[in-house]
Amino acid sequence: MGRKRIGILTSGGDCAGLNAAIRAVVYRATGTYDWEVLGIRQATLGLLANPPLVMPLEIEKMDALLTAGGTVLGTTNKGDPFAYPMPDGTLCDRSEEIIANYHQLDLEALIVIGGDGSAAILRRLAQQGNINMVAIPKTIDNDVGVTEHSIGFDTAVNTATEALDRLHFTAASHSRVMILEVMGRDAGHIAISAGIAGGADVILIPEIPYTVEQICLKIKERQEKGKNYCLVIVSEAVRTETGESVMNTNRLGQSRYGGIGQYLADQICHCSGAETRVTVLGHIQRGGTPSPLERLIAAAFGVAAVDLIAEQKYDRMVTWQNRQVVSVPITEAIAQYRAVDPNGTLVKTARGLDICLGD
Repeated sequence: MGRKRIGILTSGGDCAGLNAAIRAVVYRATGTYDWEVLGIRQATLGLLANPPLVMPLEIEKMDALLTAGGTVLGTTNKGDPFAYPMPDGTLCDRSEEIIANYHQLDLEALIVIGGDGSAAILRRLAQQGNINMVAIPKTIDNDVGVTEHSIGFDTAVNTATEALDRLHFTAASHSRVMILEVMGRDAGHIAISAGIAGGADVILIPEIPYTVEQICLKIKERQEKGKNYCLVIVSEAVRTETGESVMNTNRLGQSRYGGIGQYLADQICHCSGAETRVTVLGHIQRGGTPSPLERLIAAAFGVAAVDLIAEQKYDRMVTWQNRQVVSVPITEAIAQYRAVDPNGTLVKTARGLDICLGD
């Protein structure tokens, strides 16, 4: 009988820490259990190709991955296999192709690294196609409900905090209101964490309604104390005062969040007369070297995911709870979405530091 072989793929948006998790999986699977590890390229797109797009992952080539951003396997957040867009504009269910190609690779199990959306689609594939699957949570938004840490979040917060640190001095030098727009698809975790860590004066998150008038009062209050500048951090998912999402639409008709910073700049300038400047951090939050905490979490998740396969405990996601890794059923993991709690510790901390949350 040959060596046991497992597969691994990364799905959804990239982020720092994915490669560190891949490295940990290979170290544990190869070093401890003497298994082969096949990396599946471009997420499910790699399993739609004939032959499937795979690469053997060998322990000797892993060390360079620890500090590398992105994912060596590539990833995609397009092409739902159950409604795959075809060249003629129709949608086609290609799930059986993926399942057939998976089994062709003779894999014992599959480790998937992704957010709640990816995990839901991949679990459906696993259930339909008798695939032994284990999931690792990854999202810079940190909105997977059952885990305190998702891969990607800490590095994104570090990057946003560093941006605030840099903007602080420019804001003070020019007596300006500096607005930093950060990612956060529907949750304000990056904004509130970086805002507190980076000494923002105003933090705006989608979970707490705001008024421009309240922000202008904060600016005026600071001016009266002799502080003629202000630092504002806003999550991209924050809506206008009238409740509209601010979106950018590209030529393919795809819409993404973006532009709330400029909207606020115009409103604040009109309301307070303050000179404003906007910085949109964008994909800089996703890229770059993972933080030490990111590498630690990714390593723990990778080792634990392989151990679940060794114990034949499938259809589970590894999570970080109370300073340790525990696994939960994937259905439970993706059922709980975690936004920022308006009555939670971080919001109380921000208010205790006299940071304006816009309400």
